[in-house]
Amino acid sequence: MEASQVAELIRAGLPEAQKVEVTGGEGKFEALVVSPQFAGMNAVKKHQTVYATVRDQIDSGEVHALSIRAFTPEDAPGA
Repeated sequence: MEASQVAELIRAGLPEAQKVEVTGGEGKFEALVVSPQFAGMNAVKKHQTVYATVRDQIDSGEVHALSIRAFTPEDAPGA
C-alpha cells in the first residue's frame, strides 16, 4: 500500500479534513490530519477517528503502523 492510498482513505473517511498528508511506506505510515471535526475531542478520540478510516487495511495487514498527528485548524502547526 502506498502513502497516497492511505491519504485517500483518510480523506474519504474524513471529508471535512482541510489537510491530509501521509508519508512512509512498506506498511508503516505517518499521517498529519487537520480537520474541524476534531473540535472538542481529546487526543485519543482524534486518533481513533483517523484509525477508523483505515481499519480494514490494518486488520488485513496492509497497514502495520500508523503514526497520527491530528489537529483542529486552530491548533495546527503554522496556524
